[in-house]
Amino acid sequence: MSSCLLIIMAIYGSNDPPGAVPEGMVWVPGGTFQVGSESEHARPEENPVHRARVHGFFMDRHEVTNAQFAKFVEDTNYVTVAERSINWAELAEQLPPGTPEPAPELLQPGGLVFTPPGEEVGLGDYTRWWIWSPGASWRHPEGPGSTLEGRDDHPVVMVAWEDARAYADWAGKRLPTETEWERAARGGLEGAVYGWGSEDPTEGPARANIWQGEFPNKNTGDDGFLRTAPVGSFSPNGYGLHDMAGNVWEWCSDWYRPDAYCGREMELQIDPTGPRASLDPAEPGVPKRVTRGGSFLCHESYCLRYRPSARIGTAVDSGMSHLGFRCVQDVVPVEAAETDED
Repeated sequence: MSSCLLIIMAIYGSNDPPGAVPEGMVWVPGGTFQVGSESEHARPEENPVHRARVHGFFMDRHEVTNAQFAKFVEDTNYVTVAERSINWAELAEQLPPGTPEPAPELLQPGGLVFTPPGEEVGLGDYTRWWIWSPGASWRHPEGPGSTLEGRDDHPVVMVAWEDARAYADWAGKRLPTETEWERAARGGLEGAVYGWGSEDPTEGPARANIWQGEFPNKNTGDDGFLRTAPVGSFSPNGYGLHDMAGNVWEWCSDWYRPDAYCGREMELQIDPTGPRASLDPAEPGVPKRVTRGGSFLCHESYCLRYRPSARIGTAVDSGMSHLGFRCVQDVVPVEAAETDED
């Protein structure tokens, strides 16, 4: 069978990959599916439900690990956003006019670290458990005193959107669109509440690295982990992908708008790439990209977002201790395949 024919089949949804699957990746077949959710757990930004068609693509089997990211940094001398000096003029553009400049000691590079409050608190103020930590970075995910010792196979965190895209470029890949991400996370189970079906994650064996206990002060760690877990610690979904639910949030390429789906129900969407710009009414001055999948901090009482349809917007310059990514790779273009056959 010719390479051209294989690629055409991939475009229209063949379950079989068009040739060899790149190392560390799996084949996600193209096709038409239902995007969003009308379940009782769905939030407004997951609606209206609509149909979309995506081409087949390859996706990293698991989230990018500390070891993989370290190789990228070693090869390129890349410096992540969380490690760079803070430019107050740039930061002030995202804040309300007249916001006073903080003291110099507060304008140090770093990131947001989840820190359990140690007591029962209300869920309306996330500053009770998110602490700005100068010196926090992908090398020090819980702040300056933390290290990556023994965590080579854990997902890298504290990466901003720019960092994730830089890694993807270096690896010859790209970040997924959120529609591709949802297609992959469903694992072939269209309309299911979770990536594994309809079973509640608190019943039966652990299916994902999420929060157990009382959020945010007491994590019982019933799934075996209090923070990130080594990639692949839980069973894969129907496409062979690990940790599409929980562990760490994952960057997508789309700009975020809570109303991004409005109007899409009118016609079939073909490989949608999202809105042209970001707009979150809750923080109108903050550019945001879509993040998907939930994290080890997600609990039904606060963040039931380890569902395939769940979506949030995250500031593009955010470095957080539960935020990572994975990459996708396109099928070789037809022109390249024809050249190879000559």
